Amino acid sequence: MSLSMYQASAPRFVATLSNLSALLDKAQAHVDARKLDDATLTAYRLYPDMLPMTKQVQIACDTAKGAVARLAGVDIPVHEDTEKTLAELKARIAKTIAFIQTVTPEQIDGTEDKDIVVKRHDTEKRYKGMSFLLDRALPNVYFHVATAYNILRHNGVEIGKSDYLGKV
Repeated sequence: MSLSMYQASAPRFVATLSNLSALLDKAQAHVDARKLDDATLTAYRLYPDMLPMTKQVQIACDTAKGAVARLAGVDIPVHEDTEKTLAELKARIAKTIAFIQTVTPEQIDGTEDKDIVVKRHDTEKRYKGMSFLLDRALPNVYFHVATAYNILRHNGVEIGKSDYLGKV
């Protein structure tokens, strides 16, 4: 049996974002127990030229919903980047997952050779569907989720590899 484009995309994004949401639950428990401001974590960056945790979550969500929408040939939902709290970041993840779950396998399967154009600022990057998914979208989501995980772990949130991987 072969792995379909749908199986390699939507469920993987949902699982990874669900794990990220669970990480944020542990982060919320951490700040509540220590009576910290959410910004202690949400504004934190691992290095001065890296983006803060809030942006890591936003980009993970944007990449996942953008990949699914592009493959399915539907409009990418717009989510304003206004989140400042852990609860707001969880809500963004929930909106992203809800969108991804509206897309059916029939909309994505067979898109291995579909032309995908990603516009960023004044440049365009062109891909075929499978290359877009495997070489850009999935690694990008994993990178930003792992970076958010690392920010939380660095700040003492009690999480481990099993939290990142989730219940598999």
